Formats: sequence, structure tokens, C-alpha cells
Amino acid sequence: MEKSNSHHKPSQTKKAKLLPNELDRYARHICLPEIGLQGQEKLKAASVLCVGMGGLGSPIALYLAAAGIGRIGLIDFDWVEESNLQRQIIHGMSSIGLSKISSAKKRINEINPECQIDLFETSLTSENALNIIEPYDVICDGTDNFASKYLINDACILLDKPYIYGSVQRFEGQASVFNLNSKSPNYRDLIPEPPPPELIPNCAEAGVIGVLPGLIGLIQATETIKIITEIGEPLDGRLLVFSALTMTFKELKLKKRMKNSAIKKLIDYEEFCNPKNIYPKTNKPIVPSISAKELKNLLDENNESLLLIDVRSPTEAEAKSIKGSKLFPLNEIDNQDAINLIKKISLKKKIYVYCKSGIRSEKAIDILNKHGIFATNIKGGIQAWEKMVAEENHNQK
Repeated sequence: MEKSNSHHKPSQTKKAKLLPNELDRYARHICLPEIGLQGQEKLKAASVLCVGMGGLGSPIALYLAAAGIGRIGLIDFDWVEESNLQRQIIHGMSSIGLSKISSAKKRINEINPECQIDLFETSLTSENALNIIEPYDVICDGTDNFASKYLINDACILLDKPYIYGSVQRFEGQASVFNLNSKSPNYRDLIPEPPPPELIPNCAEAGVIGVLPGLIGLIQATETIKIITEIGEPLDGRLLVFSALTMTFKELKLKKRMKNSAIKKLIDYEEFCNPKNIYPKTNKPIVPSISAKELKNLLDENNESLLLIDVRSPTEAEAKSIKGSKLFPLNEIDNQDAINLIKKISLKKKIYVYCKSGIRSEKAIDILNKHGIFATNIKGGIQAWEKMVAEENHNQK
């Protein structure tokens, strides 16, 4: 790191003396000339906020705690589900149904009981982001959506904090360091504007190989340690792109553009990434939708008056589905035989459609509309349904 360019030196004026047992715990760090005793004291004095305790947040938090970071903030509003365990390795079977941050804290305490853990069981919003982020030296991004990434980025610009970026999907991942110093690019230099929502498959829809968040999260944790101890060359102005299928890394250069740093205040990032006027622009009708809770109420009242259609793949439906639903995979739903059957079995019934997260079901409803069949989307799909059921079971305990 060029120290003349570095405006972010969280450890420069802060050191915390190591306890006798910590000298032994971190001996492999201390014997590294680049880190040494002073570097380890900087790590103990530093604070890091991990936004998201999922696939990326798991290895970030685990390895930062193991490295001796003195204070780690965890922010997440979600609960642990069995489908998380394929990649979110900070959680285990005993954590299913627990909040992700409480599960993560328990695991971190086993690794490093000296680490102070701050819990924020909430989503990061424009209203709370500045207050939550402000006390921390470095901010690590473990989120999986554009709105959260723009929010973290803009808050870090306003508060002058380094932003450790990571992103994964399918077999590819990315990592970089934003806003490290006055010459650093930020997330808006990488993606100035969010792509149209209908073109964005999320992790739930597109899938991700379980080891990939571990690889990218470890890179993020490594960059955090380097920045705090002021060693090496961080991914500042560089985007690291990894492909698991070819086992290759490539590096792209990023340059700062001043207009992308001119952030004056936080905005409504959900609206920014999902503008309400997107449908009029494309002459696409707004798809009616209901929540998982509303669907449950309807099913409890009279499930004979509705038809519930699952548009996922047969493999997904076999693993789990909402009781009473009929399977019509999205790639087959435009078939005339499928359309005729749906028309036949939906007579005098209202149709509700779901997939895993609500994206494929919207596409299915568009197809159905073209055939004169009108349906309502289940917001959040079966993921929202399972989360709702888990919350109800948790509240009943």
C-alpha cells in the first residue's frame, strides 16, 4: 500500500496489548515480519462490520475472528434454514430456526472468546446504515443484492470507510476493495446503474456452488487483514474475477470517476434498483401478488377455491413444495397441452403461482396472461413460505 495515498488507517493510532494467552494463540502471525507484534495489536484494536451472515459472511466472520480482530459487528435479519448449510458454513444443523447472527456469534465465541461481537438483527436501511456503520473501521459486504451493495457503498463514501466487496453467482465470483483512499474507485465505478430487475437472477434462482462463497469470502477477509495491518497491495482499483469451472483468476482495472463519488445523502435503494415506473416503460402490466402469510390465510380458509401452481423444476418440487400445489415447470408451461390442462383444472378457481423466490413465477404469469389465464404471484416464493413457517414455529416455542 502506498502510505501517501492511504486515508484509511484504522490501526495507525489504535493498538491493543495482547494478553499472555494471545501471544501463543497468534504466534504464527507474530512470527511473520510483515505482521509482527505490532500488526497483531492493530488487529486486536480494529473493528469490522460484516453485513450479511450468509455464504460470504460466514468465512469472513470466522477467519477475522480467528485472526484476532477485536470487535466484529454482525448484521442480518434472516433465520437459518437447512438450504443454507450447503454454503453458509458458520451455521450447523443445531442452528436451524435460530437467527443467523445469534448462530454466528455462538460459533465465533468458540473460535475466539476474546472477540467482542455486536449483533444487529435487522436489515441495513437508509435510515439506520450511517449509525450502524459509523463505529467500525472496515466494512465487509456479504450481501446478495444490488440495493444493499449500493447502500453500503454510498454509506461508506459518506463516512469515509473502506468497503470490502464480494459477489458470487453460479460458478463465478468477484472481489475488490472500494473507497480505500482519495484515489480509490467505488462500487458505482464498477456498476454505475443497476441492471433491469427482470434480467437479474438471484442466488436462489441461478444457484451457486457451495465452495464459491468460501473462496471469495476468504479473499475479502484477507484484504481486511492487509488493510488493518497496512501490508501488501490491496485490491484497490482492481477487480478480481474467479471462475470455479476453469479454476482461473483474471484481474480488471478500475478507475475512479469523480461523478460516482458525489454522494450527498442516502436514498431509497429499493426504488433505485426496482423503479416503480419500469413496467409502464415496457408496457408490461404490473403482476398482482400476495405474501406467503396471505396465502396461508387463504389456504386455511378454503383451499378448494384456489389453484396453487408450482413452476419450478421437478427436482426442486420433489425436494419440497407447498402442500396441494400442482407442478407446471416454467419451461413447459407455454405448451398448449399444459395451457389446456390449467384452463380445465382452474375453472371457478383463483390461480396463485410460486417458484423459489418469485422471479420465475412472474415470468410464468406473463405467459399465462397471453393465453387469457390470470394469476397472482406469491412474493418471495417457497423461500418466503418456509421462512414464514419457521418464524411461526419459532414464536410458538
